[in-house]
Amino acid sequence: MPKTILITGGTGLVGSRLTELLKEKNYKVRYLSRAAGSKNGVQAYAWDAENQTIDKSAFEGVNAIIHLAGAGVADKKWTAARKKEILESRTRSTQLLNDTLKSINHEVKSFVSASAIGYYGWDTGGVWVKEGSRFGDDFLATVTKAWEEKVDQITELGIRTAKLRIGIVFSEKGGALYEIAKPIKFGVGAPLGSGNQYMSWIHIDDLCNMFIHAVENDSVNDVYNAVGPNPETNKVITKETAKVLNRPCFLPNVPAFVLKLMLGKRAAMILGGSRVSCEKIQATGFKFSYPTLPEALKDLLS
Repeated sequence: MPKTILITGGTGLVGSRLTELLKEKNYKVRYLSRAAGSKNGVQAYAWDAENQTIDKSAFEGVNAIIHLAGAGVADKKWTAARKKEILESRTRSTQLLNDTLKSINHEVKSFVSASAIGYYGWDTGGVWVKEGSRFGDDFLATVTKAWEEKVDQITELGIRTAKLRIGIVFSEKGGALYEIAKPIKFGVGAPLGSGNQYMSWIHIDDLCNMFIHAVENDSVNDVYNAVGPNPETNKVITKETAKVLNRPCFLPNVPAFVLKLMLGKRAAMILGGSRVSCEKIQATGFKFSYPTLPEALKDLLS
């Protein structure tokens, strides 16, 4: 079993929780970061994907790599420069890892990379989407496809590679659930758009344990949807969140045009939805701790 894991993007929402769970299992954790030093009690080694530089000593004794790095897609307006950053922060960082592993002696046996259900496109309706479904033709689908193609190069080095297409991560510390709960706490929560769009959500602990499962199991060597088994609509999630918080949820839906005025093209991520299947990762033996929405919300919000 791998004992030393190198993480990119380790200080983000997912990386921070993943680090905690890995340490609980007695793994040694290292980060690749913009600056060397200690972060969250973890030794960080410097790398720069834009300029393709990296501290190769970071790889000494490493058995597995978990690749989470990538500029956030929802936190800034999609200018041409930002779209370029979103793409290249993923493709160039993966290329740098590939080129480095090709050039050094190493002990890396497994490489697990984040990806995204954005691969399938903004809005796939209510049909179940599986890993073999076609990719979309919008901006995020194009980014995700290019990202995965770069990850596939790692496989050619003889390293077992897995890609986890992450859905909507529910955490009490940030992300989608945090934003949904915020107005509800003040009594002004409401479904967005039609409210009928599916949200393929996953509890952050289930996601992090899925990454650990992918590292530890040799049978995990393909692309997998990293979502929970019970997607729900935006309307259901909003109302269930209000119920757990014991707050009212009586306001009319926020109209689509308002969201478009506020967010521009990013509104498509909220107004569209996908009903994504996790059967493939379950077939490898992965078990969810929070398979239903009420279980997840009670754990995160109570």
